[in-house]
Amino acid sequence: MVSRKVAVLAFTLSFAAWALPSPAQSDSQLHINQIQVIGSHNSYHAGIAPNEMKIWLAKNPDAFKGLDYQHQPLTQQLDSGVRQIELDIYADSQGGKYAHPNGPHMVEAAGLPPDPPFDPDHVMDKPGFKVMHMQDIDYRSNCEPFTACLKEVRQWSHAHPRHIPVFILVETKEGKPRPGVQMTVPEPFTESTFDALDAEIRSVFPASELITPDDVRGHYETLNQAVLAGNWPALAHARGKVIFLMDQRPVGPIYLAGHPSLRGRVLFTNAEPGEPDAAFIERNDGPAADITALVKKGYLIRTRTDADTKEARTNDTARRDQMFATGAQILSTDYPVNEPARWPGNFVVTLPGKVAARANPVNAPAALEGKPLR
Repeated sequence: MVSRKVAVLAFTLSFAAWALPSPAQSDSQLHINQIQVIGSHNSYHAGIAPNEMKIWLAKNPDAFKGLDYQHQPLTQQLDSGVRQIELDIYADSQGGKYAHPNGPHMVEAAGLPPDPPFDPDHVMDKPGFKVMHMQDIDYRSNCEPFTACLKEVRQWSHAHPRHIPVFILVETKEGKPRPGVQMTVPEPFTESTFDALDAEIRSVFPASELITPDDVRGHYETLNQAVLAGNWPALAHARGKVIFLMDQRPVGPIYLAGHPSLRGRVLFTNAEPGEPDAAFIERNDGPAADITALVKKGYLIRTRTDADTKEARTNDTARRDQMFATGAQILSTDYPVNEPARWPGNFVVTLPGKVAARANPVNAPAALEGKPLR
């Protein structure tokens, strides 16, 4: 009797294994808008130096709370399963614009010992896009400059050639500081600045390692038409590649100038649904129903599961769980699996099984919904 039960169990397990799609089958059936991944917010963020932190805690402790997080190097984040990174960039066409931030001068004026130098190799003196959160205030990065961050991602990608595609969200930083605030005035992003940005990306990643708007548009007149028709590449085609996304919506028209529907461009703009360039849309704060409706139409959506350390401090998981259920393909957090919050409860954001991705619970084929992907 026992042997018969064992035989039945063995048959059941073998049948289940046969019935489930193989990884190769999953890759061919899923498109890249039919997966769900975890991303890190401000992935470069190394945190504020100790003595500068003391000053900001004394000056404005409430504002400092939102900056009180830091990330491991990009390689370690990718190793842990993060598949979207965010890089905030400042244009620095001549070099040296951000080489002398106010932070160290504040520390000296306060009579505190100097913090470790933030740029011992004088990278900031050279032309090129720089990576940081806020000039003069929150400027330390775990990779610098922008091209060095990209090279780190590419090196990791080559070491893991079958990885789930890595989404790289780029936030362009510009605009004048508030009146009375002494901060470096950033360079504006112009058409030529964006040409230089595309050139820097292409100097690191060849076309064979990128998925661009041209790849998605295919034979359709507009990118939006292609997306609504389900023309995103299959996961089988996208493995081992990277996809660049633009965070700031106001600069989209400048990036689009001379490139209708993003022809010839590298990044996907953060567009309004229905616009010719619409493929990627941010809905960082929901609402949940809106996100789900956009996912079902075919758009790629990025949202946030937490912000400004608020959820992490109380281990409030309501927003996190709601965003998971929306089907948003990119779920951004300050606390990915290898970096749980230090407060009670240890708030963390990870997919079931701590895998790098799963088939989307909203728009993947029914047989694959929620299936873990590696």
